[in-house]
Amino acid sequence: MSDTETLEKAAEARDEPFLNRTDDDGVTTLAFNRPGEMNALSEGMLAALQIELDSIAEDRSVRVVVLEGQSRAFCAGHNLKQMRANYSLDYQKSLFATCTKMMLSVLLLPQPVIAKVEGLATAAGCQLVATCDLAIAADSARFATSGINVGLFCSTPGVAVGRALPRKHAMDLLLTGDFISAARAAEIGLINKAVPEGDLDTETEALARKLANKSAHALALGKTAFYQQLEMGVSDAYALAGAEMARNMMDRDAAEGIDAFVEKRDPVWDQNPRDEEDS
Repeated sequence: MSDTETLEKAAEARDEPFLNRTDDDGVTTLAFNRPGEMNALSEGMLAALQIELDSIAEDRSVRVVVLEGQSRAFCAGHNLKQMRANYSLDYQKSLFATCTKMMLSVLLLPQPVIAKVEGLATAAGCQLVATCDLAIAADSARFATSGINVGLFCSTPGVAVGRALPRKHAMDLLLTGDFISAARAAEIGLINKAVPEGDLDTETEALARKLANKSAHALALGKTAFYQQLEMGVSDAYALAGAEMARNMMDRDAAEGIDAFVEKRDPVWDQNPRDEEDS
């Protein structure tokens, strides 16, 4: 039995959770808790993520979400041993459908989601980074869509990576399977920035707090509209965005924010939206 298998079986024997959740004044952190298997997206990990994302979507006390994986890997993608042990087309279709649902849940979550990356983010782990709204990585982190190296093209990671990166950079990752540094990931837009490993906690906390101090209602409206308009032609995108801004302007948070700006004071957020009298 390998060291990885030994660590994973020990974790299961101790009934350790796949994720550790912490809530701190509006910032919820979901920390992957399977370092023995490089925090792979196993059936158990996907189920645990889905449960937490569904819960957070309905929780107004959560303003920002941070996904993190410590030690050697943020997330090493799917559990290939589990996939080979269940070698049927029906199983593979079900697994990828489950993963797709989880990725879409990140996009559809009202709250901004930040990927905090240490170690490796490969294949579906790289997909998860690309799916998150923002990403900060330690300068020692590395990224790859490396499935091609074992004869498995990273088609589903390509959906997220292809939307986060210019086409040539996305295809370079997908076709070669090469690993890139955190600095290169920041350069091509896969992450927002790479920071010294010792500064990762501080930088991520500062970003999360900055977002937590915004209007949660406005952030949720804006995130939804942003991803919707990306799938549209430019005329339809402007029509959607204009209508959303007009409605947003009639919300009490917007009125409060503008009044606070004019009066040179801090705004008080989380007021209920106005009734849509003109809808």
